[in-house]
Amino acid sequence: MSAQRLTISAIVPLFNGAEFIEESLGSVLAQTLPPDEIIVIDDGSTDNGTAIVERFAVGRPTMLIRKENGGQSSARNLGIAHATGDLIALLDQDDVWYPHHLEELVKPFYGKRFPPLGWTYSNLDEVDRQGRMMARSTLRMAHWIQHPKRDLIGCLRSDMFILPSASLMSREAFHTVGGFDERLSGFEDDDLFLRMFRAGYDNDYIDSALSKWRIFRGSSSFSPRMAKSRMIYLRKLLAEYPDDPESARFYTRDILAPRFFPWLVRELAEALRIGNRVSIENALTDLVFLARFHKIRARCLVAMVRPLTMLAILANQAPLLFRMMGMFRPVVRRMLR
Repeated sequence: MSAQRLTISAIVPLFNGAEFIEESLGSVLAQTLPPDEIIVIDDGSTDNGTAIVERFAVGRPTMLIRKENGGQSSARNLGIAHATGDLIALLDQDDVWYPHHLEELVKPFYGKRFPPLGWTYSNLDEVDRQGRMMARSTLRMAHWIQHPKRDLIGCLRSDMFILPSASLMSREAFHTVGGFDERLSGFEDDDLFLRMFRAGYDNDYIDSALSKWRIFRGSSSFSPRMAKSRMIYLRKLLAEYPDDPESARFYTRDILAPRFFPWLVRELAEALRIGNRVSIENALTDLVFLARFHKIRARCLVAMVRPLTMLAILANQAPLLFRMMGMFRPVVRRMLR
């Protein structure tokens, strides 16, 4: 990108993150290559997280921006709009950078290259709520995921597993593709990096853990908005990548439908387990919608499940149907192969 020193802006969205924000910001301070500025965006918190940030900011190049709650995508966009760095380093409020995180991720940006480098990203360690280790270099376990990203099918076939807290991106590239889609509160990272890839930006992957990814019930990875966001992203992909029989490219039938269908089946199963009628109806509607684009076996499966689900709702027997679905899980898996 350049032989001159590149400046880095650290962007940290905050929403009721008092439990973790001090540790996260401490990991920013501990960098062997410190960022030039730290921007924390309070997305309408109701806890004392902002007070912790205010104490942290004294004597440090830290800006705290407050806004009404609008989701993580809007918070990140606002923070980046105020950033002055050549490069943007995202950090979620409950994640932690290892001290050499920025020092390693910035290296590929130095020197001329074509196509231009849009982002770098790394492997990461998975920890639980208390910060205890769950998995080292967790992306190696998903050996079928392509790293770095080299073709469209590799980007569409599964989640991209470019974790924001494990990435460093060009601010210019970010603005060129329009930033985060603020309708999304889940899959917004996949959506952004896919658009960067399609715009012609290159990417580099470092296969060593440079950060800790904290995942637990209640973290952003399991937010209540995820199901809605998933369907917004799915519809966006279906519109962008329809099947093209003339060129024998069946993005929807062979890639997108098989990727998202199991998610929707699990969402229906969870709704049945809880027994919430509205959630069941929404999950069933989403499943029926996607089945239209899937292969015949999936459509047959939904044709069987739909009347049983409606009957379970009317008879107030949703948990019973959930248990039955568990019994027939091996059959369902064979049908979807």
